[in-house]
Order: sequence, then C-alpha cells, then structure tokens
Amino acid sequence: MTPFDIASKRLLNQHLAFPVFKNPADVVQYMGAIQAQDYGGAKWAIAQRLLGASDALIEKAFADGNIIRTHVMRPTWHFVSPGDIRWMLELTAPRVTAIAGTRHRQLQLDGHIFSRSEKALSAALQGGKQLTRSEIADALQYAGIATDKQRFVHIMMQMELNGLVCSGGTRGKQFTYALLDERVPQTERLDRSEALAALANRYFTAHGPATLPDFAWWSGLTIADCKAGLEMMKDKLANAVVEGITYWFAEQTHDSTSKSPVAFLLPNYDEYIVSYKDRSAAIAAKDIDKADPRGTIFNNTIVINGRIAGVWKRGFRKNTVVLEIFPFAPLSKVNKAAITAAAKRYAKFLGLRDFVLVTSQR
Repeated sequence: MTPFDIASKRLLNQHLAFPVFKNPADVVQYMGAIQAQDYGGAKWAIAQRLLGASDALIEKAFADGNIIRTHVMRPTWHFVSPGDIRWMLELTAPRVTAIAGTRHRQLQLDGHIFSRSEKALSAALQGGKQLTRSEIADALQYAGIATDKQRFVHIMMQMELNGLVCSGGTRGKQFTYALLDERVPQTERLDRSEALAALANRYFTAHGPATLPDFAWWSGLTIADCKAGLEMMKDKLANAVVEGITYWFAEQTHDSTSKSPVAFLLPNYDEYIVSYKDRSAAIAAKDIDKADPRGTIFNNTIVINGRIAGVWKRGFRKNTVVLEIFPFAPLSKVNKAAITAAAKRYAKFLGLRDFVLVTSQR
C-alpha cells in the first residue's frame, strides 16, 4: 500500500468518494464524530458525505436534535449522534476534564462552582427551554457565578462534559443550550471496555487506513486506552504495513472510480485532514506552509485525487457565492473543471443560483 492508496481508501471510507447516505444523522453516526467548532464548515463537511444534501436539510436535522453539537473530545466541539452521546461522554469526559484542569484553576473554577452552575442551569432550562448564551450567562450571574474572563466558556464546556446540557436548536443566528436529558431520550450505556471497542470500530471503519497514534490524536484518549480498544476490534479490521508503520482499516466493496468527483472543496477542520496525527498522506511536506503557516492544516483545502492542492475562501454578493482559490501550482484543464464542479456543488448546497470562481496566488 502506497501513500496514494492510503488517501484513496480514506476518501472511500469517509464517504467522500462514494457517498451513500441521504440522512445527516446517518453520516454523523457512521463517522463517530465530526469536528464542528466552525458550525457552517461542519455542515458542509456532512453534506459532502451525503447524496443530494442541502444546508437546509442539515439545519433541520440539528434543529430537531437528530444531530447534537457538544464538547466530547480533545476538547473541541463535535457533531455526534444522540444515540452515542452518553457513552462517548462517559468514556472521554474524564480525560478532557483533566486536560482542562490547569485552565480551570487559573479561572478559579472548581467542583463547588460547577455544582452551583448545574443547579442554576437545571432550574433555568427545565421544561424544555432552549436558551441562548447570553440568557444562560444571565442565569449564572443571577446565581452569583461570575462569567467573565472566559469563565463562561469553560463553565459551559464542563456542563456539556458532565452530561447536563447539549445543543438546542438555533434562534435566528444564535445557538442555544438545552438539558441533555430533555433533548435526548435515554439510551443504552456501554461499559468502559465496550465503549473503547465501539469508538475504535467507528474510527477505523470511517477513517481508516489509520494508525494507533492517529486514533489517539482523534479521540484524545491515552495510547493505552486506544490500544485496548483496537485490540478488541482487530479481528474485524484489515491492516497493512507501510514503511514499518501498521495501518488499520475496514475493507469496502464500493467501486468509486466512476462516481467520485475528482476535486473537493473541504471546509476547515474537515475529518479528512484533522482526524489524523500524521497528515502526510494528504499533503506534500513542501506544501504544508502554503496550506497553513501554523503547520496544522486547519484551513479550507482543495483536495484533488486525495491530495491537498491548494486552499480556498468564500465571500458573497447578492445571490452569488464568490470562491477564491489559491492553488499551489498551475492547474490543468481537467483539474480546473473538477474544481468548478465542486464549486457548483457548494453553491447548490447553500441554495444559491450562481457562483464565481476566482484563481489567485499567495
């Protein structure tokens, strides 16, 4: 297996090259979790793994609670399935809480403050209420809990990790919070070993070929925990050794050669890029600084045949989305046509009639 094979299999297993789902909730459940601190970008990430998706379709799934946005790994926001949220939180929350401990101490947040916050928010949200961030902050302040100096952000993240609150729908352009137990019906819980195995299965099925360190990076769990989860799933996975490194993956039977667009306009933090510790299969070392001077490759990326070939950004005028692309090298006619097709798909996703594609240099 070569780096090209790794990239090709990842496109296939992530359902970018061969989307089969029609329901946003099915994509999120299949992927295990989809990074979602950029809400708009994360909706586009889901859409590219769906057949005929629109922004409105995914927005409705979010409003109806069929997909949930919460802090669950590393820590950052992810879209997760309601059926998975409780066992995932039980597995990952202790690790995320420990990572956040230093910042909590700096902000003078402790168990007593979190307990008072839980009582205040339970009272404010009970009865199916969905409150905006400013309304939540008011409720905390009314209870005598300061929300300045990033305290609010960390209090709410801990409330999510504690399984008290999760995303509600949106009110206009504002996000809301709801009580998890009112938003999501009770689901079967998994013991720790079952949860480790389930998370490993989701990751390597939807993200493979990937390595043990990749899984540890994505999940935020320790190498020991990730190894234990992988060990329980090895019999269900295939593997290949490339340059002395073992990659694990699920074999797929789809033939994507005639159904996959050549190019993708991936959003920032897309799982195709961000879910691996080692991203060399997706980008040449000489291009990393061009993609993202931070070296993290968290920008919007142009992917052609599985490799990052440039970055892009968007703007709007009237009923038109303006897409400015920055290719790393001159584009062939075939690749220009593929990017144009991807741009057309993005405009359609947004519900816009027209798009303008502008090629620039950095």
